[in-house]
Amino acid sequence: MSVESVEAFLKQARKDIEILTFGDTSTVAKAAEALGVTHGEIAKSLLFKVKDDFVMILMAGDKRLDNRKFKDLFKAKAKMPEAKEVVEVTGHPVGGVCPFGLHQSIPIYLDYSLQSYIHVFPAAGAPNTAIKLNIADLFELTQGQWVDLIQSGIA
Repeated sequence: MSVESVEAFLKQARKDIEILTFGDTSTVAKAAEALGVTHGEIAKSLLFKVKDDFVMILMAGDKRLDNRKFKDLFKAKAKMPEAKEVVEVTGHPVGGVCPFGLHQSIPIYLDYSLQSYIHVFPAAGAPNTAIKLNIADLFELTQGQWVDLIQSGIA
């Protein structure tokens, strides 16, 4: 089960981070309500297919992907895989996808929008789980690359 793969990953990384369990945190709104935080503090994990490969992007939950920035960075259109493919590649179900305990090695990209927060809450392998991470731990654990992939504009 994918929550166990996240637990194993955290143990191997020597991080004592509790996996939080709720009724349903499968969407940004549900996760923010359950955790009592803003939508932006939810680190949503988005898996994309780029030609024959996959990339994962984490961004603040209140932000949207800028397709032009994505295409400029990856030289391809943003294409979301089918739910079955998400499980095959990550080992996590849609709504519980996180950048840890993955079935396959996937490049991880962290959007700068996450740096607006002290702590963020990515899912932890199931649609009813999350973990609380500071930004330094998120960067360390994902070995991610910082990028600017969100839509700009006046809020």
